[in-house]
Amino acid sequence: MQLVVSALELKEAFLNWDAERRDAVQPVQEETFLTVNETAKKLGVVPSTLWRWDKTGYLKKIKVGNSVRYRLQDVINLINN
Repeated sequence: MQLVVSALELKEAFLNWDAERRDAVQPVQEETFLTVNETAKKLGVVPSTLWRWDKTGYLKKIKVGNSVRYRLQDVINLINN
């Protein structure tokens, strides 16, 4: 059994496949990070509470070099729950 496909049909198939692939890929959103003071203010707590929450796993910090940051999405999830 032989399958015969013309160059034009092959090109169309690849173009359709590429279009479907691009539609399926979700755009990558950049993460936003907050400082300790920004996070504490948004949550209405003092920075030492954030330290304690990190130790218990309630709200994990992110180390960026020597700085501590918190993911904005994590803070929003905490507020909404």
